[in-house]
Amino acid sequence: MKVRSPEQHPSRRRWAMRMQQPLPASTVFDRVAFLVGTASAVWLCTIIALQGFRYPWSVLLFIPVWAITAYLVLPRLHRMLSDLYVPDYFFGRTRTAEGLLGDPVNLAVDGSAVQLDAVMTKAGWHRADEITAASTWRIVVSTITRRSYPTAPVSPLMLFGRRHDVAYQQEVAGNPKQRHHVRFWHCPPGWMLPGGAKVDWLGAGTYDTDVGLSLFTLQLTHRIDENTDIERDYVVDSAKKADDAVEVRVLRDFTTGYHARNGGGDRFITDGDLPIVDVSKVAVDEQDARDAAAPVGASAEADDAVHRAPLEVIFAVAVVMLGAAIDLLKFVFDPEIAEAIAVGNEVDRLAGFVALGFGAVLTLAQAVMGWFVLRRGRRSRAILMALITVNVLSTAVSYVDGQEALRFNGTLLTASMSCLALLALSSDAAGAWARRRRAPKGQPPAPPAPA
Repeated sequence: MKVRSPEQHPSRRRWAMRMQQPLPASTVFDRVAFLVGTASAVWLCTIIALQGFRYPWSVLLFIPVWAITAYLVLPRLHRMLSDLYVPDYFFGRTRTAEGLLGDPVNLAVDGSAVQLDAVMTKAGWHRADEITAASTWRIVVSTITRRSYPTAPVSPLMLFGRRHDVAYQQEVAGNPKQRHHVRFWHCPPGWMLPGGAKVDWLGAGTYDTDVGLSLFTLQLTHRIDENTDIERDYVVDSAKKADDAVEVRVLRDFTTGYHARNGGGDRFITDGDLPIVDVSKVAVDEQDARDAAAPVGASAEADDAVHRAPLEVIFAVAVVMLGAAIDLLKFVFDPEIAEAIAVGNEVDRLAGFVALGFGAVLTLAQAVMGWFVLRRGRRSRAILMALITVNVLSTAVSYVDGQEALRFNGTLLTASMSCLALLALSSDAAGAWARRRRAPKGQPPAPPAPA
């Protein structure tokens, strides 16, 4: 009888092969659209900056330029470039949503999801909220006003090619700027740590000290304390004190001790040890044990987050709708078109009607496609991105030919809005949401549809 070696475990092989698959055609399409949007955004930001020097309030123009650069352009550029040089296999580091190397993996857990949740809750930790428009607004307000928000969301970090399954946090003195927090990922079936050890969960714990700008993306983010080992030990000690059934063993020198920077540019140091918190002997209620049989991360809140359109899609559709309304008014009240139709000859009137009809059809098509995108129309999203690209390129051609002047007018406004919508629609979150197959609420989300 032939004995299968651990390296031939089918689950491990499938997971490794999935991590090495080439980019699907839909992802390539998204990235091409993003490059068009990026080039257009840089071009428009340059025009805005040049035009702004003519006005005393030009300093205000740096706000939208910073927002476009920090939240739309730089994150995607980092994501595309990091796919080329940052390995996507496990080596003790997480990745940010932009693909940058994130916080170190500094602890592990053995046990079920419900046992982990029971221990963390008993130790005084709060499960972090999902990132939504409401929770994002609430954390902004709480940070400015210094009001307590014990379940504030945490930024997503990636491991095993996916974001964390669950995150916990503890505020410090009711100040949302400072908090203990730890993220956990459930390990793939059959997966083992380097060296052959097996654990159920991996975690990354860090301590937030303040709010500042990311060094790499210029986004507002939490800054972490440099010594991540202190926070790691704090998480472990809190779990041990919460339940006497919790046991801890340590993999010494799991990685070489090192210092580096995370995705926000914050320096950190670690000694390379990996504590493994064993919660498998923690007693739980029968009802909680039945709930543990549900898929990892299955909860009403997480389920709603999967079915709900991401913020990038909602923002893009809102911008498209507003831009469509502005474009329609611009075509209807364009003085040149009105004059051609009213007093021009037959050829001029025909040209005016054609221009008016083309603009109205293009504008209404964008609005209709935006509605279908919200209903998770995969093809509608691609069509809308193509329409926006045509709109942006036509504006660029008109500007180069001298037919259109880009000053502080409706043309510059709608062109800027088109760039924002294109960048948002081509984001990874928007693409993954559109490609995910529909599943009834209350059931595990279906995997993305094949390209």
